[in-house]
Amino acid sequence: MSMADEPLYPIAVLIDELKNDDIQLRLNSTRKLSTISRALGEERTRKELIPFLSENNDDDDEVLSAMAEELGVFIPYVGGIEYAHVLLPPLETLCIVEETCVRDKAVESLCKIGSQMRETDLVDWFIPLVKRLAGGEWFTARVSACGLFHITYPSAPEMLKAELRTIYSQLCQDDMPMVRRSASTNLGKFAATVEPTHLKSDVMQIFEDLTQDDQDSVRLLAVEGCAALGKLLEPQDCVAHILPVIVSFSQDKSWRVRYMVANQLYELCEAVGPEPTKTDLVPAYVRLLRDNEAEVRIAAAGKVTKFSRILGPELAIQHILPCVKELSSDSSQHVRSALASVIMGMAPVLGKDATIEQLLPIFLSLLKDEFPDVRLNIISKLDQVNQVIGIDLLSQSLLPAIVELAEDRHWRVRLAIIEYIPLLASQLGVGFFDDKLGALCMQWLQDKVYSIREAAANNLKRLAEEFGPEWAMQHIVPQVLEMVSNPHYLYRMTILSAISLLAPVMGSEITCSKLLPEVVNLGKDRVANIRFNVAKVLQSFIPIVDQSTVEKTIRPCLVELGEDPDVDVRYFSKEALQAIDQVMMSS
Repeated sequence: MSMADEPLYPIAVLIDELKNDDIQLRLNSTRKLSTISRALGEERTRKELIPFLSENNDDDDEVLSAMAEELGVFIPYVGGIEYAHVLLPPLETLCIVEETCVRDKAVESLCKIGSQMRETDLVDWFIPLVKRLAGGEWFTARVSACGLFHITYPSAPEMLKAELRTIYSQLCQDDMPMVRRSASTNLGKFAATVEPTHLKSDVMQIFEDLTQDDQDSVRLLAVEGCAALGKLLEPQDCVAHILPVIVSFSQDKSWRVRYMVANQLYELCEAVGPEPTKTDLVPAYVRLLRDNEAEVRIAAAGKVTKFSRILGPELAIQHILPCVKELSSDSSQHVRSALASVIMGMAPVLGKDATIEQLLPIFLSLLKDEFPDVRLNIISKLDQVNQVIGIDLLSQSLLPAIVELAEDRHWRVRLAIIEYIPLLASQLGVGFFDDKLGALCMQWLQDKVYSIREAAANNLKRLAEEFGPEWAMQHIVPQVLEMVSNPHYLYRMTILSAISLLAPVMGSEITCSKLLPEVVNLGKDRVANIRFNVAKVLQSFIPIVDQSTVEKTIRPCLVELGEDPDVDVRYFSKEALQAIDQVMMSS
């Protein structure tokens, strides 16, 4: 190849690969567009590469999506902002394709480019593009157009602004539901750029049309518009225009619309203010909590604590609590689970007396629920209740249920209890813990499920850290060492694990006098898995004990294990001996 032909080489490779039958080659080539444009230079990128991409109609959505994404950051490669408009034609083509993810990427890239373009270029190039897409024959073009209005509107002259508002209004009344859905989704962004006078007249008229659409998929997107528009309007306008729509939507014939209202209601309360919330939105929320569709009740149940905070204790007890009692025995386990995940947060809102009288019975019924997730959600939030009612009442009312769950047949429930024990221990104090929960912690070391045994060993370490080595020496170490001779090797493995976790907490003296002799004895165990784990534990002891103990006790044991018939035992003992040698050399 001659020197004169060399500049053509990258574009030739690109074109070859973009037309290759192999999708992966085409995709890789598309993702390297920025590299190739740098090789070509700005002028040739504008004159050769971009026209080529505009004409390229690849049939693979992944390639087109990659191209749309690349073009969004292409302004520096075409010569800066003054040439940004040359990127619009290929992206316009991509806005019309059938695949949604490609169109979304193209719209996203057009928004990036449009937000950087000069006002004159927006008027000359970008607004005509939006108008072409909005008047497109294919619905895909009109769908894409809806996402671009908020970029063009602020820079448009007054005449064009009026035209853009009219076009957007027409898109909201389009024959195709997909176009109306897109217009409904993007209404909030467009409204944020419209002047207050037109917001009240034109945009609110558009919004009202969308709220009365015969397609529930359009109406449910208008629910999101309620929250967005509510933040833009004055409070009195919000009450006049948005509040009736929310109340109407909460009784919509489509459960999907009601579900959206249940999800968005908290944000809508912030938009309309406290008084209208109490008079109009509380009845709407109560209706949603008692909805005949489980999905709606799930969404509403997840918001009970947030809603109670807005209302305050009196109104929450009057309006929300009766519904909460009903939901705690709901026929759907998912509704009960959603309630259990947030109900504990109501305790600080309602205060001590109301929590004891009203919420504790609900907590107890959910703690005894047949569905494990419901019980887990209650257990994991107990600290919120403890702060309100105090540990004595909590232990009298809820602890029996917790002890019952510690022996639950579902191992995940037992696991959740174990993980919660250290927090519970710090809240209950050492005396209470020894009486009620100490025996459970030892019992879990001999559970049939490995994950429980592993968590139980970690739990002992965390308890030793919480209550200190002296307490652990009295209440944990003796009971752990008693289990060393368990006939089942898997339980002996758990004890080894517990010893290695406890050693750093207990310190050098107790490790040397109590833990190390038991580990050395296990080095003679008949099961090879135990013996190689002994080598691992001995290696973990090296930084804890003093040098003389390493030489007198640990090294001889490892040397013996180094001659073991089992290959794994020999390997791990050799690793431990090397670790000793390294410590010796460094010291």
